[in-house]
Amino acid sequence: MRRLTRRKHDGERGAVSVIVALMLVAFLGFGAMAVDVSMLYSERTQLRNGADAAALAIAQKCAKSATDPDCVSTSSLAPSLANSNANDGLSNIKSVALDKTARTVTVTVGSQEAGHTPNQVSLFFAHVFGLKTTEVNAPATVKWGSPVKGTTPFPITVSICQVRGNTDVMQLLQLHGKNANADCNYGPSGAAVEGGFGGLKQDAGQCGAFIDIATSTAGGDTGNNAPPNCEATLNGWAADMNAGKDVIVLLPIFNAVTGTGTGAVYGLTTFAAFKVAGWKVGNTGLPYTFRNRTPDVPAGLECREPCRGIIGTFVKYVSLANGYTLGPVNPDGATVVALSS
Repeated sequence: MRRLTRRKHDGERGAVSVIVALMLVAFLGFGAMAVDVSMLYSERTQLRNGADAAALAIAQKCAKSATDPDCVSTSSLAPSLANSNANDGLSNIKSVALDKTARTVTVTVGSQEAGHTPNQVSLFFAHVFGLKTTEVNAPATVKWGSPVKGTTPFPITVSICQVRGNTDVMQLLQLHGKNANADCNYGPSGAAVEGGFGGLKQDAGQCGAFIDIATSTAGGDTGNNAPPNCEATLNGWAADMNAGKDVIVLLPIFNAVTGTGTGAVYGLTTFAAFKVAGWKVGNTGLPYTFRNRTPDVPAGLECREPCRGIIGTFVKYVSLANGYTLGPVNPDGATVVALSS
């Protein structure tokens, strides 16, 4: 009886040992998979960063000029930026699809190990299951164009004649005051645009206003009083300028206006980029008055009572701003490049 009992116990121990061994193999397998999956996730993150950087760089070149030497599918920007975003400095440009008509570029970056097949990554522990390598790549698509829908950060619209031919010319965009803005002619027809600048009706609780160029109209405001809800925006501009940073905002541009004051309706065409140098929209002192004390702001552009306005220059600008719907490039406006996938 004792012998039988001992054999039974030995058999149970043996079964337990087998189960434990199988469980250890399973645990090791899961651990191996976790290590490989973590490595693959890190690799793909690096590739996606490289693809994003490469696609954005090529799109910015195309946004400035469709004939730029780097606005091509063979641009050296792609491998350079993809490699610089890889921890080991190695990656493979699998493809660059450039469509200038649709204004898109898609860069797909694959993994690259020295002396190994492109786009393949060696697996460390999955060898146990017969898996030696796997393909890893990441695409990024960027679109460029002029904004046709989005929010202007400050409630002002500017006549096209103040923009066209006046790039990099310091101007005072006067919102209010006697004879604030003379009429101006533009285009081959010489059609007049009444006034140079005008205040916009703001969105509820916002400093700016949502603009849809497709609707072609926006309501006006007299600009006599400081626009509400703009304190944080103006303080932020001042802080950036005091820190030596450029403040560039996208302002909607009009080519026609009917009515006056709060009854004005502006016909809108595009957004233009304006580099802010100072403003006076209300009482003395921040946030309502600020002037960047640099030599490039002429003293003659000071805005004195009853003036209300913003000082600065329109600039040719390719922006990485978010939140805009893009259309064809407008020569009078700014250009935006944005990741779309």
